[in-house]
Amino acid sequence: MGQRTPLYDLHLALGAKMVDFGGWDMPLHYGSQVEEHHQVRRDCGVFDVSHMTVIDVGGPQAKAWLQYLLANDVERLHSPGRALYSAMLNKHGGIVDDMIVYRLEDGYRLVVNASTRNQDLAWMQAHLADFNAQLNENVQLNERSELAMLAIQGPHARHKIAELVTQSRGTLIQQLKPFEGQADGDWFIARTGYTGEDGLEIVLPAEQAPGFFNDLVGAGISPIGLGARDTLRVEAGMNLYGQDIDQDVSPLASNMAWSIAWEPATRQFIGRTALEAEQAAGVQHKLVGLVLEERGVLRAHQVVRIADVGEGEITSGSFSPTLSKSIALARVPAATADRAEVEIRGKWYPVRVVKPTFVRHGKTLI
Repeated sequence: MGQRTPLYDLHLALGAKMVDFGGWDMPLHYGSQVEEHHQVRRDCGVFDVSHMTVIDVGGPQAKAWLQYLLANDVERLHSPGRALYSAMLNKHGGIVDDMIVYRLEDGYRLVVNASTRNQDLAWMQAHLADFNAQLNENVQLNERSELAMLAIQGPHARHKIAELVTQSRGTLIQQLKPFEGQADGDWFIARTGYTGEDGLEIVLPAEQAPGFFNDLVGAGISPIGLGARDTLRVEAGMNLYGQDIDQDVSPLASNMAWSIAWEPATRQFIGRTALEAEQAAGVQHKLVGLVLEERGVLRAHQVVRIADVGEGEITSGSFSPTLSKSIALARVPAATADRAEVEIRGKWYPVRVVKPTFVRHGKTLI
């Protein structure tokens, strides 16, 4: 038996197929993964993401510590509520984890991946000694959970949620800008997500989560499982830790160069020296999108062959319900142009190489 979120019993009552995900018992789907995918692209749906880890950082040197810990610079968060995406790197420039960081009134909030919880906390504690800062992990395990987190994603998500919550929360939802999060009482509401659609992520007390989830489902907002979450994020070109990124690859080879804050040049963050050396030598690989125009399915670890250039590998692949084609993210040599081949069951199939974002806000980008 794995760890369970506060919504475990409700998932079973809704007919979810439960699977292990990083040691957690999570819903794969509630009947049709494809229909759940379309529901988010066309309307909205609700995900249980309570397995994510929420860490609050406070103390006089909280900002200085995060400026040392992260490749992006929290100095960019000019006011409480603003958020940014960043990687946390090792000294070789490899990605320990990726996360969203929010500036709070009196500190910062980190939302990190469930599967990397233990390594993240160990890494953070190991690099905290020289700073006067404190960590408070808000999401504990199993029945001791203090907080839950729901993601409501889709073009109609904010409008529908605003009608179901208190007036003050509804007003806040309408006023939030992308990549912004604010507290309202014991709720923290952020306009972020992992699907390529508009939407919200709401952190709330665990005991309130089942009732609110029921309210959402009762209002016609479909529950969505991990299966659709994965196809949605692949279409949006969003990395999955442990699959597209890990401690052996850098942001420069992962379509994440935009999340590195090089200025000011005096800011020394963990991994900076290695990234500068990689950039100076010439980045050898890049993360691209692949589109299979013929019948077949692209899967992780399939070999990608580029004529007169070399080979790469698919990191994530799936059938795209939105495009009705098989698509993938792949790490390939930096010189790769617009055509390649993928080996599927011993045969080579031509693929088109595109920017690693296939669908955003319901629009096809390839």
